[in-house]
Amino acid sequence: MSLIKHKLTQFLLILICAYLLFEFGIPALSYYLTGTAAPVPAHLLWAIYMPAVTLVSLLFVSANEASWNEFRTPVINLLVNRESIGVVLLRLAILILLPVLAGAITFFQLQSTVSAPASLRSIHPADPGTITVNGEQIVLQGLSNPYRHEGQVAQEVLAEGHELYIQNCMFCHGDGLDGNGMFADGLNPRPANFTDPGTIAQLSESYVLWRVAKGGPGLPAEGKPWNSAMPAWEDQLTVDEMWKVIAYLYEGAGPNIFPAERAIEEE
Repeated sequence: MSLIKHKLTQFLLILICAYLLFEFGIPALSYYLTGTAAPVPAHLLWAIYMPAVTLVSLLFVSANEASWNEFRTPVINLLVNRESIGVVLLRLAILILLPVLAGAITFFQLQSTVSAPASLRSIHPADPGTITVNGEQIVLQGLSNPYRHEGQVAQEVLAEGHELYIQNCMFCHGDGLDGNGMFADGLNPRPANFTDPGTIAQLSESYVLWRVAKGGPGLPAEGKPWNSAMPAWEDQLTVDEMWKVIAYLYEGAGPNIFPAERAIEEE
């Protein structure tokens, strides 16, 4: 009997062809039709598709008694035949290689890998240079808070900024400006902690104006995928109100938090 016509050979060929189809054929067909390769998820491949193909293949080779005997005879000979030294050696090789292969697969699957992200991300991406807020074009380069004079802000301005913060920002950023507002636990990523020297202390007030005005939707590509849940406040606040809130942020966050440009001047 030709080897290709043997039921065990056909069974193995069906499994191999099915795997190649799922692993390479479907992504290639998807790329040809849509321009985007869509691989079959590994958990679906090994938990559903391949077991289903195996079951159907077993039904095929056991369609009748003769076919089933033809399929299982080489398997039985491999497992119980003790007369042929070749079969015994093959059996030993399989018994050794299968556990080694299973151990190697498990070992490499559990290894942590270091790989570059799909796209580069910056926590503080570069500002666009110029923004338009409520029809007003604002050049951010060299721009300073109009309410800050010689590093100081009038108390009445801070009071107005505080009131605006309580009305609009406290629910997420918290009354202590620490990012622990009542809605903070429901947001991913969490709101910024302004008392942390790693946040606004590193940024100029003009940069913060851009972030407040445009919010998460205004972030460039390098600011994603984490993005930001903050809305674009240009629809709710005027530019003057944003400046007052920003002045309050720096003054209210703590004695060591002040605009980056002010830090440069003091150095």
